[in-house]
Amino acid sequence: MDSIRNKDWFENDTFWEQYAPVMFDPARWAEAPGVAAAINKIAGLNSKSKVLDAGCGPGRVAVEIALLGCQVTGVDLVQSYLDAADESARDEGVKIDFVKADLRDFVRPDTFDTALSLYTSFGYCKSREEDLHILKNINASLKKDGWFIMECLSKEIAVKNFISGEWFERNGLTVLTDYSVEGAWEGLVNKWTIIKPDGTRIDHTFVQRLYAATEFRELLFSAGFSSVEIYGDFEFSPFNENAVSCVLICRKG
Repeated sequence: MDSIRNKDWFENDTFWEQYAPVMFDPARWAEAPGVAAAINKIAGLNSKSKVLDAGCGPGRVAVEIALLGCQVTGVDLVQSYLDAADESARDEGVKIDFVKADLRDFVRPDTFDTALSLYTSFGYCKSREEDLHILKNINASLKKDGWFIMECLSKEIAVKNFISGEWFERNGLTVLTDYSVEGAWEGLVNKWTIIKPDGTRIDHTFVQRLYAATEFRELLFSAGFSSVEIYGDFEFSPFNENAVSCVLICRKG
């Protein structure tokens, strides 16, 4: 990718810091051991396994994978998240290589046995080509026969769960949301407002690109993966009308 480009909204550390209490509440943290167990079941991890957490955030799953004995590298753009993740790793007595980098640039050829992209952290770039480039970088970073496990918001799940907005209380904050559709369900426009206890309001609007599950599969094939399986959760349920998420399990041939 070009080394010079306009800064995208997701490169704004302040946004992620302000919204972290909403996105990473105790329920999300409680999911992490189960997600790590599912990844272990898929990839057969061991002490020699090198695992890439692409978009690791505050280390929610990276730390759990490291606790299994794996050699983990966590990549994220947000320094405060990486600092928090490093602190969590030290508290748990595990060592993780945390790297501040843009996934459009990060690549370590033929290095990892398993790569992860979890918790709908995909689809924020301005173009499909940038999304594809990220997946190509991940594919290039995997060893032959390496696994890529991706959890994402598919178009089907977005349609099924669509609401125009809601409000809720979380971690002492009042959160107002407003959602709308961009194009022919090509994107989901998210407007989030946080109201702090002192009445201060924080607003942010962003668009997440949406792909149908089969579109994700074609994108992953285009990125170089030789097999792609689609499930409705980390229990490997069918991706059908009962699916609660879109989990893609890919292999590099």
